[in-house]
Amino acid sequence: MTAQIRILCVDDDPDIRTIAVMALGLDPGMEVRSVGSGAEALALLNEGGWRPDVVLLDVMMPGMDGPAVLATIRGRSETSALPVIFMTARARKADVDAYRDLGAIGVIVKPFDPLTLAGEVRALIGAC
Repeated sequence: MTAQIRILCVDDDPDIRTIAVMALGLDPGMEVRSVGSGAEALALLNEGGWRPDVVLLDVMMPGMDGPAVLATIRGRSETSALPVIFMTARARKADVDAYRDLGAIGVIVKPFDPLTLAGEVRALIGAC
């Protein structure tokens, strides 16, 4: 049996979080947790208990946006190599290139297809 992929979903929209958790949860090889803000994500990563294998991170959030969260993740030695996938409706080529330049391994366009979300995540993880 293969190890489960632990995914942290970070989005300020509770509906997006619910759909993502349900969609990813249909894959028996994925364990998903979600939080509603960048600050909550960083707090969870600081706890040192449950550690995600990948973070799905909304770009536009109040308070601390996705790029700021990613910069903090990259700036900490214990999380600097953690793969991060941005989720956003802003997915022009220039935007995607900018997100990759920030250190994201990829971008999932919102609204995403719940039936293909797990496969998209697996493909991006496999590519990094």
